[in-house]
Order: sequence, then C-alpha cells, then structure tokens
Amino acid sequence: METLKRLYQNHLTKKRTKNFKPTVKKSKRSFWGNVILGLFLLAMAFTFFFPVVYMISQSLKPMNELFIFPPKILVSSPTTNNYRDFVNVLANTVVPVTRSLFNSLFVVAIGSVGHIVLASLCAYPLAKYKFPGSAFLNQMIVYSLMFNTAVTMIPNFLTIAGLGMLDTQWAIIIPGFASTLGLYLMKNFMEQIPDSLMEAAQIDGAGYVRIHFTIVMPVVKPALVTAFIMVFQAFWTNTGDKFIYTEAQKGFAYVVGQLASGKITGVGSSYVGISSASAVVMFAVPLVVFLIMQNSVVSTMATSGMKE
Repeated sequence: METLKRLYQNHLTKKRTKNFKPTVKKSKRSFWGNVILGLFLLAMAFTFFFPVVYMISQSLKPMNELFIFPPKILVSSPTTNNYRDFVNVLANTVVPVTRSLFNSLFVVAIGSVGHIVLASLCAYPLAKYKFPGSAFLNQMIVYSLMFNTAVTMIPNFLTIAGLGMLDTQWAIIIPGFASTLGLYLMKNFMEQIPDSLMEAAQIDGAGYVRIHFTIVMPVVKPALVTAFIMVFQAFWTNTGDKFIYTEAQKGFAYVVGQLASGKITGVGSSYVGISSASAVVMFAVPLVVFLIMQNSVVSTMATSGMKE
C-alpha cells in the first residue's frame, strides 16, 4: 500500500510538471486599474472583518459605553468585566455548566466523526462506480443542498419522534449524519483520484474496504478536513431546543443563548455586556479549529475544479 501511495504522489508530480511553462503573464491592467482593484479588495476585507472587530470591541466595553447612542465602534476604556460576569453567571446556573459542555462535546465528537465516516463511505461508490440509480442519487444530493433547514424541520421532527429519540442528544446527531454537504464535497474530490490507482490496489490483493481506508481516505484528507470544519460549526452552534426539553440534556450553545438574551434570572441589565462576551466565546471555538486546519481547506478549494 505504501508503494501505491508513492506511485500516486509521483503521478501527481508528473501531471503538474508535464505542461509547466515558466512564463510570466503580463497584466493588461493599467496603473489606475490596479489601484481601483486594490481599493475594492480593501473595502471587501473591511466589510468582512468589521463585524468581528465590533463584536470584540463590544465585549470589552464597560457598562457606560454599552448604552451610548449612537454606539461607538471602538472601546475607549477596555475592561474584562463582561467576561468575568459571563463566567460568574455560568457558575450559578441550575444545571452545572460542565454538564452543558459535556453534552455539546459529545454531540460535536460523535456527530462530526460519524458524519465524516458515513459521508466518505457513501461518496466512494457514487464517485467511482456506475450502478442503476447512481445518476438519480447524484442529482438528489445536489437538489438537497438547495433546501433550507426550516423546510426539513417537520420531517426531521416526525422521524426523530418515530425513532423514540426526542429529548436526547441523538435527536441532534442523527439528522447531522444525513447532511449532504460533506457528501457532495467528498464525492467531487474522490472523482479526481485515477481509477488506475485502485485497480493496482485490487491487483495487489486489497479489498474494497481496505482500498477505501488506506488509499482513498488519505488522498482526500483536505476534503475530509473541510467537511469536518463545516459539520463541527453546525453541531457546536446547534441549540437543539426543538428536540430537547430537559435542561440537563441541553448543550452549551442553548445555555449561552439563554444567557445572552437575558432570560437567565439574576443577570439584570448587564446581560448586554454578557451577550457580547458570550458571542465572542461561541465564535472563538470554531475559529480556532479553522485556523488549525486552514491549510487543508485552502487545498480543497484550490483543487475543487481540477479534472483528470
């Protein structure tokens, strides 16, 4: 199997260097065209980065700056009191915050890993084998990406209720397994793997399962990581309040949402600052995961349009 992996890497290297021409393409834009393009990119960068700056600034504002109108973008006297109040309120909730964190981590871990495994197992035959109904299934996967979550809410509820999984974490995990975004991404990535590589593995005596886990999975690692980040964020921010009713079964996102909206008693008017601090906390976790794995995400996007 290691020999096959090396052969595939050599195949990719030869493919990239075969038609390589070290020519420098001269830009046809004028000086002012480059200036306008640079200003446009700076404006777009500011547009996307401004909400993050404002959110962090809000979380560091003292009480007297939070209620100023019109609101100030940047904080004048930064303080960490909002984060301190956020921790204090979490420490005094009816259900211990450690229980809520455990519920969220359980959902994120089982849901993300389970989705990656199931999506990769489904994507492999759809990408590499033609069977009756495969074209129809591929079309259904594409069409499913157009449906909003609200459209599938009632069918999901009826399915989960019929399975007897209401008021459990499985009510969030099971629908997450069926998400088609990761399946679509991995199927497109697997289509780029040359069939000769898997044929060589079969001649070497490898079965379908071994080929999938030892040949295909390492090659499509960038797509796996990208899908993992997407489902991680979806599970982390899922409150599950439509399926879970017992307080002890609810996740961290639900508790933070209740706290941020001022519905948890004892917060008072300081819930505005606590809401800003909680937004930063919820945003920071997916951001850290993305920063750790961003190289694989860039690799996925760079090769998503390549064809053999």
